[in-house]
Formats: sequence, C-alpha cells, structure tokens
Amino acid sequence: METVQSADGTRIAYDRLGAGPPLIVIGGASCDRGTLRGTAEELAKHFTVLNYDRRGRGDSGDTLPYAVEREIEDLAALIEAAGGRSSVYGHSSGAALALRAAGAGLPFDRVILHDAPFNADGEASRPEATAYADELDATLAEGRNSDALALFMRLTGMPPEMVDGMRAEPWFAGVARIAPTLAYDSAVMGNREAGGGVPLDVVRAVKAPVLVLVGGASPPFMLEVGRRIAEAASDGRQVTLDGQDHNPDPAVFAPIVRDFATV
Repeated sequence: METVQSADGTRIAYDRLGAGPPLIVIGGASCDRGTLRGTAEELAKHFTVLNYDRRGRGDSGDTLPYAVEREIEDLAALIEAAGGRSSVYGHSSGAALALRAAGAGLPFDRVILHDAPFNADGEASRPEATAYADELDATLAEGRNSDALALFMRLTGMPPEMVDGMRAEPWFAGVARIAPTLAYDSAVMGNREAGGGVPLDVVRAVKAPVLVLVGGASPPFMLEVGRRIAEAASDGRQVTLDGQDHNPDPAVFAPIVRDFATV
C-alpha cells in the first residue's frame, strides 16, 4: 500500500500494480480498492494501475464537509503520484466521478466510463432522485448505516426480500461501515441538483478521448445513457460488451481498454 496527501490534507491509500502507461481505477458506491482488486489485476497486465480507496473508504482518510471537488483533488494527487499524467477507468458512479474530474480539467490522456448509472430521462426522474438523496441524508444523520445501505440496494432495483436476506449475511455489516460515502456518490451523480441526469455540459468540457463501455446485459437505460455521453463527447465512442451485466468479467473488457489507452 502507498499513500498520497490530497489538497485538504486527507490521506488517500492506493495499490500500484503492473507496468506500462498509468491508469487510475475508480470504484463506485459501497466499493473500496479491495472490491476492484480483480479489475485492477486484469488491467495491470497492460498498465501501471493505481487502485485506490476513495475518501471515507478502506485505508483512506476523510475530511468533512464533503464536496465533489475534494474527490477531484484526490484524483489530482494520484495523477501526480502516477508521474503527472494518467488515463482513468471508472465503473458505475466511479465513472461519473471520472467524468466530472475530466470535465474539470484534470490531465487525463484517456477516459474510460463503464456503466455510468445516470438517469436516461433526466428531468422526469428528478423527484425520485431528490427523494432518494433526502431520505439517504436523513437516514445517515440518524446513524442508521445499515438502513442507508439497504435503501441504496433497493434503489438499484433489488427486491425488498432480497435486501432483507442480505442484511442477515456476515459481510453486510462490514459494507455498512462505509455507508456514509453513499451520500458522496449521490452528490457525484447529481441526484439533488440535476435529478441524476446525464451532465452533458460536463461531457462537452472533456478534452481527452472518451471510451464508453456498457454491458449488453446491463439495464437498458444504461445503453441510452452511454449513447448520449459518446455522442456529446468531442471524441467519444461506445462499445457494448455482449453478455456482460453491471458486474462484468474484467478479462472481457481489459483488452478493449488496452487498445484504447495504450496508443
């Protein structure tokens, strides 16, 4: 494990794997660098991968109050650790963070966005997205981390009975410890401000080439979201991973990322 210090003094922990062009890997909601270890190891066959714990997770620290800008500063510190430039791979809400960081001007050579879960219908989804953000904040304020994690799972489409069953599993309490970071992902997704819709203004601000990966077996709205991002980007393309869902096999997409980001 290595660490860097972000602009606000927060310690960010990461693992450096492999050799080749640098690539920062960003996980989504309720994920730490251990969750992304398999992805990082597969990509490390082609890249020097920096697989990190986002703030508030794993071995990284946290400094309140939270702001998306602080997570962008974390990525800036990781870019420096990578040698001053890097490509970035983000999965799920980690893709949304990668997009916002690239739109803010971080010097990424290539941007890979995988199954970014923005709302395809934008304004029509604002009431639902805002209600989720409000309920999540209230639940976390009361210290009910397990309930917050269950709320997030239901948001992703899990049936209530499945969520109830998961709450009885030994791993659930461990994941619930980082439930406060679910509010960070909600902010990254723009749930309260924009109903979780695709931030096309951010997409258009990205200067680097953008690869949008979407699982062919992922929820259909993700295909539409991916299409909008790829079309709005100044240099964007979309690849559908046939047969892959939101939890893809890294061996399937790693060669695609290699061909895109090692030119």
